[in-house]
Amino acid sequence: MNCVYFGTDGVRGPYGGPVVNERFAARLGAAAGLWLSRGLPSSGNRPPITIGRDTRVSGAALERALATGLASAGWRTVSLGILPTPAVACGVRDSGAPLGIVVTASHNPAGDNGFKLFGPGGRKLTEAQELEIEALLPADLPEYIPPVDPPAYAGEVLGAYITAATRLLPVGSLEGWDLVLDTANGATCLSSPAVFRCFGASMIGIGDFPDGRNINAGVGSEHPGKLAARVLAAGARIGIAHDGDGDRCVLCDERGVVLDGDEILTILATHALAGDRLAGNTLVVTVHSNGGVDAAVAAAGGRVLRTAVGDRHVAERMAATGATLGGESSGHVIFSEISPTGDGLVAALKVVEVMLETGQPLSELRRRLRKFPQASAAIAVHEKKPLESLPGLAAAIRSVESALGTGGRVLVRYSGTESKLRLLVEGSDEAAVRAGLARLEAAARAELVT
Repeated sequence: MNCVYFGTDGVRGPYGGPVVNERFAARLGAAAGLWLSRGLPSSGNRPPITIGRDTRVSGAALERALATGLASAGWRTVSLGILPTPAVACGVRDSGAPLGIVVTASHNPAGDNGFKLFGPGGRKLTEAQELEIEALLPADLPEYIPPVDPPAYAGEVLGAYITAATRLLPVGSLEGWDLVLDTANGATCLSSPAVFRCFGASMIGIGDFPDGRNINAGVGSEHPGKLAARVLAAGARIGIAHDGDGDRCVLCDERGVVLDGDEILTILATHALAGDRLAGNTLVVTVHSNGGVDAAVAAAGGRVLRTAVGDRHVAERMAATGATLGGESSGHVIFSEISPTGDGLVAALKVVEVMLETGQPLSELRRRLRKFPQASAAIAVHEKKPLESLPGLAAAIRSVESALGTGGRVLVRYSGTESKLRLLVEGSDEAAVRAGLARLEAAARAELVT
């Protein structure tokens, strides 16, 4: 059984739509509170649930509604204010809170919003747990439950997050470094600049004036063009971009070339393998990562394990196998010894650490990954029809797979966070890959876009 509201990374959608609105937020809070209360006494002191949010203008109202629903189930809440998603996860882990919720739509446009839930230890809930919460969603809230006051603010969580990050590199280690930092007009606008200043870096900021409506608007990890241009213009040593809630990272080398999550993970994994510091000699990635990652890690003496798309699946596989490094090509990078979830700031700092230890520029380090030819596309759809009900697309998939042979692969899936069908083709021949993608895209549009 699949979740109705939860996708690969929480609940997400247009604010004011059928799901992401104050009424649903209150219902979700009530359901989460009922779920937490199972097996607990009806009275007694309970530790509060923590709530954080990104910079979207709709965040405060949704946070208030969540708190109302949680109060109806007997739970107090503490607001963490605006701060990155990984800071909320770390706060849950460090405080022993039973649950943490982030009001965010991550890399989506400002008009969207959503909810990410973190359980004990700061780990994302499993799909089974999300199904249990959905089953407890009330049809509505009792009318006699009044709105609660805004939750109390707890700014020390952000301070603790910044302090922990400043311990990852030596003090003053980036003096003389010029870097460009794009915080996507989002939740990292305060935290990431503060950390890099502690190391002595000279920074040029992009996307650092949030107004509630400009998060991810032409900036951030989804739009790295401005980052690359500014790096070249300034002669910076590195460019760093986060997404709206700070759990992703993409980088730009000194030549203006953008690095994705696969390149970041390959740099980190091969460097750790060279120093015998990669737990179990294992890197965990998703099925979306380029096959070149496997080849590079194998050549360095390690192995790659793959999971379904979603950093939650990566984290679960890491915990099951004892791996401590994993992530996604989108820029989610998990260092489980540092953070229980993807952390864009930590990822950037760990790559900078490799640059410091090797003395190599990022343009040289990125050569550790030789990507296999790959092409992808995303098609907006009004309805996510079951893929097995699309005979034309199924026939196209079989045809493309046959043409690619054993050295290629096809990945067709619906996005878990947007109304899109995602297509990926990988193989040994660039022309065959692009022809295969074109065939899949045509078949998909014929059956899904009318």
